[in-house]
Order: sequence, then C-alpha cells, then structure tokens
Amino acid sequence: MTDNDASPPEPERSTPIRTAVSRRRALAGVGGGLATAAAGCLGGSSGTSESIAPVSIADDQACDQCGMIIADHPGTVGQVHFEDDEPEGGRPAQFCSGTCTYTYRFDAEDDGRTPLATFLTDYSTVEYEVYDEGSDTLLSSHTGEDAFARSTALTVVARSEIVGAMGPDLVPFSEETDVESFVAEYGGESMPATEVDRATLEAL
Repeated sequence: MTDNDASPPEPERSTPIRTAVSRRRALAGVGGGLATAAAGCLGGSSGTSESIAPVSIADDQACDQCGMIIADHPGTVGQVHFEDDEPEGGRPAQFCSGTCTYTYRFDAEDDGRTPLATFLTDYSTVEYEVYDEGSDTLLSSHTGEDAFARSTALTVVARSEIVGAMGPDLVPFSEETDVESFVAEYGGESMPATEVDRATLEAL
C-alpha cells in the first residue's frame, strides 16, 4: 500500500521513539475493501451509503469538534459523512481524535442530522509508531485516505495507556489479532466500534 498517510514530523520528545510497528500492510487493500463494502453506520440508527469513501485530511484542517489542527496531534483520526453534506463545501466533518468523532456525531444526531458513514484510523493497516513524550504514551496519527476504515469493520480498544489528541482515546483495529496484541501490551478493553456510546466516552 502506498504510504499516503505519513505523519508530520514528530515534535521534540523527552524520550526517543519506543516502538515502530508494521501492521499487515499487505492486507490494507483487503481491509479497505471490507470497510467500503460494509453497510450501516456508527450505532446503526441512520441511513447508509456503500459508495461513500474516506478522504485525506489536509495538513491545515481543524477538528470540527474542538478546533485543533488535526495533523499536529497524535492518535486516532476520524471523519463523518452526513446526508446534508455539511460542513461547508460538501466535505465530511473531520476530527483529531476518536472522542471528538463520536461526540460530534452524537450531538449531530441529537440535532436531527443523518450520518451516512463514519471512518476511523485503522491501525491494522498503517505502519504506526508508539512513543513516549513526558509521562504520556502516544500513538502516531495518519491522515491519508488509505488509513481509514468504516466503523462497522472496526473494533476499538478503550481505556488503554495510550493517549490521543484529547487525552485517553479509542484505538481502532480491523484485525482481531492486532486488538489482542495491543491489549496485551498497553491494556484496555475491546468492543465493536458500533457499540460506543456517550457512557463509553465518559468512562475513558
């Protein structure tokens, strides 16, 4: 898979990168195909569109939930495609973390908007880094279109020792063996991405 989702240069850290992990890059096309073909949406309560595909997130794109520049921060990245093609320009809503992705989507649904597809970083199909910065253990972010998978194809790990852009976050994988390996090393509990709710976010 062409690595279109390289992270921007890492900021200076107090400790060097601890782990560089290569995750099933040969299966990226298979994982992407499964994600695109998967019907439904986060929570399974709204409309669906199998033709919707993820887009790359621009280097200067701000998170639609918190306003931080997405590419400048570590961890899970997300995007939600809505029936009304907002925000401006018809682009999907884009986010710097799993928590921002879910929070924005839940609020939008409460306001009557219809999400058609939700995509999160698939850490089974990107070459990612785990590194320490101060007392935090961080995960590299990936903003290229090939880094995303539909939420219906993902399992997330909650309450691990990994910190994302907004603090404790959800770490998604499409391969169960990757979930098991991640939990064994960094702790946490796994659950289908479609089962995340507000209580899950509050418990992070």
